[in-house]
Amino acid sequence: MVATPIGNARDISLRALDILKGCDVIAAEDTRVTSKLLAIHGISRPLVPYNDHNAPEMRPRLIGRMAHGEVVALVSDAGTPLVSDPGYKLVRETIQVGLPVVAIPGASAPLAGLTLSGLPSDRFLFAGFLPSRQGERNTALEELKSVRATLIFFESAQRLAESLSAMALVLGDRPAAMTRELTKMHEEVRRGTLSELAAHYEKAGAPRGEVTLLVGPPGEVVTDNARIDAALTAALEFMPVKAAANMIADLTDGSRKQIYARALELKDGA
Repeated sequence: MVATPIGNARDISLRALDILKGCDVIAAEDTRVTSKLLAIHGISRPLVPYNDHNAPEMRPRLIGRMAHGEVVALVSDAGTPLVSDPGYKLVRETIQVGLPVVAIPGASAPLAGLTLSGLPSDRFLFAGFLPSRQGERNTALEELKSVRATLIFFESAQRLAESLSAMALVLGDRPAAMTRELTKMHEEVRRGTLSELAAHYEKAGAPRGEVTLLVGPPGEVVTDNARIDAALTAALEFMPVKAAANMIADLTDGSRKQIYARALELKDGA
């Protein structure tokens, strides 16, 4: 698994160049893109396509070649293989037949964007592309809403403003960063809240190039214990403990487990 540059052709490791020069065949997402990279570095090796369209057909062929002792190098159009491409299925099936898999690390747009964003990097989640349909996109965002980590997305430049607005609505107006054309001549990083970025791109129009979008984690929820106790005390006068706790948790967005435990304390102390 050979990582290739995400823009600047010099962002390739010496080890990656050695592998590409010495392998028996290179399986590429798009052979035309990879041919350009190989030409820059003076490498000439056999190329075969491996992508979403032909992966089921190509996997047994590639594994067969490896079983006969050949070295197969898998590359994506840009960055680290397996990040938002079908490479993991080839890795999985290669492992299943007992053949070795080696990772040659290198450039990665999600990690490059994370380092430039100014957002927390101790915990992060790569969420790939959001669905293009509004309902499905909002459902996906709802599932990510409570994740206490920086969220990393790939996004189409044409859908950027729409997606930013949806994120602000569903996730809340969090700090975010739009990065595009990373490592290239026109690299850009724009930081702000989701609503600020949405307003900018609604006015400015879609930017050019590849977009990696980063969204900060949810803010800390400050629990008003006195308010919760007062609400629980009133509710427990006419409701069972579990029903009262569930109702107050829904009204305050507090921890259901903690509010239930507090309701039991109040009930026992009554």
